Amino acid sequence: MSQPAPHIVRRGSGAPLILVHGMGVDHRLLLPLDAALEAAGGWERIYLDLPGFGGTPALPAPGGLPEMADWLDDVVGELVGEARFALLGNSLGGLLVREVLARRDEQVAGLALIAPVVDPDPQKRDVPERVVLEEDEALTAELDEDDAEPFLEMAVIQTRPVWENFREHVLPGVRALDKDAVERLEDRYALGGPLPEERFGEYDRPTLMVAGRQDDKVGWKDQLALAEHFPRLTLAMLDRTGHNVHLDQEAAVGAMVQNWAEDAAREL
Repeated sequence: MSQPAPHIVRRGSGAPLILVHGMGVDHRLLLPLDAALEAAGGWERIYLDLPGFGGTPALPAPGGLPEMADWLDDVVGELVGEARFALLGNSLGGLLVREVLARRDEQVAGLALIAPVVDPDPQKRDVPERVVLEEDEALTAELDEDDAEPFLEMAVIQTRPVWENFREHVLPGVRALDKDAVERLEDRYALGGPLPEERFGEYDRPTLMVAGRQDDKVGWKDQLALAEHFPRLTLAMLDRTGHNVHLDQEAAVGAMVQNWAEDAAREL
């Protein structure tokens, strides 16, 4: 059976930088980083929707994580050929781009990981207790129940500016997901072999990893343990941030992403 063609949004010009979102959303979640990447210069930013999310049709059965990893590697190959490129992944995308790195490490000029999944098995994650640091009760009382549920489950700062960012960049992807595709993915939510870093060992080009101190979805302790695999790692753990760390601290994460993209461009 043929594989689904990716829905892609391209911005700018230069060497390819492929951005990969996480579970339950689509490429729009990563668009708040685009101004920083544009300021860095030298990159064509390629935002893609994973199968079953946004504008990309679902994978055929069984449609699990191994199949999604193969699909992404095939798409990357079609997009970049033998050229050097960079990768940025968020959440599940942070695991998938490490898998691409394990297969194409000589081509990858830079790697950025924003609240990345380390191990896809939730039972193996070391995560903090769920907390809400700030809540606007008037805001939460007025929200539509269906819209409020994913926001209140994810956000640790529940104020109007954070809600407006969530409404613009997260909710469209939540509404567009293919629920059957998500169920198939959750049923096969393991790569079926060693984790990527166990295969590539060390990656010695510019690397950025940002974790949220209050991220109760993937945590921060597992991310710290990845540091030994990246000799040129810039590592940040930010307070007042949950899983959507780049929405909660947009300016701080944007500055780090711009610096990383400038460094990675020197590796082309």
